Amino acid sequence: MANTKWPDHIWLVRHGQSAGNVARELAETRGLELIDIVERDIDVPLSDLGRQQAQALGDWFGKLPVNQRPTVVLSSPYIRAWHTAQIITKNLGPTVDKPDHFHTFISDERLREKEFGILDRLTRLGIAQKHPDLYDQRQHVGKFYFRPPGGESWCDVILRLRNVLDTITREYPGERILIVGHQVIVNCFRYLLEHMTEEEILNTDKASDVPNCSVTSYQFNPDVGKFGQLELQLVNFVAPLLEAGAPVTAAPDMSGAPKS
Repeated sequence: MANTKWPDHIWLVRHGQSAGNVARELAETRGLELIDIVERDIDVPLSDLGRQQAQALGDWFGKLPVNQRPTVVLSSPYIRAWHTAQIITKNLGPTVDKPDHFHTFISDERLREKEFGILDRLTRLGIAQKHPDLYDQRQHVGKFYFRPPGGESWCDVILRLRNVLDTITREYPGERILIVGHQVIVNCFRYLLEHMTEEEILNTDKASDVPNCSVTSYQFNPDVGKFGQLELQLVNFVAPLLEAGAPVTAAPDMSGAPKS
């Protein structure tokens, strides 16, 4: 008999477009060094379009058969992700096996955005101009291992996500889990769940940004391997947005360094 420690289904969703996404894109287009936004990264809200995207995705989840919808929702505490998760959850209704019990909704700080430390709110140009030594170091070390002062590397994010997976397998076996986070969170979960190498995940990241409110999903297959495993089903799936007429956006998050 297959080991059932894994959930039945995992959906990974990046938050809807945020005010930070818009501000960063504008700053990059204008060749500015600093992204013009006053909020802390944790407090950056969804844009009007971001709310429209979240509603479109929520409608899509709500149209799934009740026994195929998420039963557990885990969200980054950052406002843009938390609000996206809230909008989606309102469309889910009660669970099929517990008609009087709505979904478990947990804000989990381990799903927060990658921390950029001293590079926070800087554009590519800003990093190169204000911190040329760090820019060169990052180019030499690579983004997977580079940790800016006061910030995190991808490895640091992966370490906390390993802990999230430990929680999921301990507390939610057989459940259907929706995880709402950020671009780096989606990619780092892919690294873990698909057993990628550093080269593979960086090539995946370099090939394209994760669209806002896109879905990457995994289904448990008990017949694969010795104990069964999660199999990739969807990657950056944006059909729910297109069907609802919500524009698809894929701008990088508010802070960060250039792709390479």
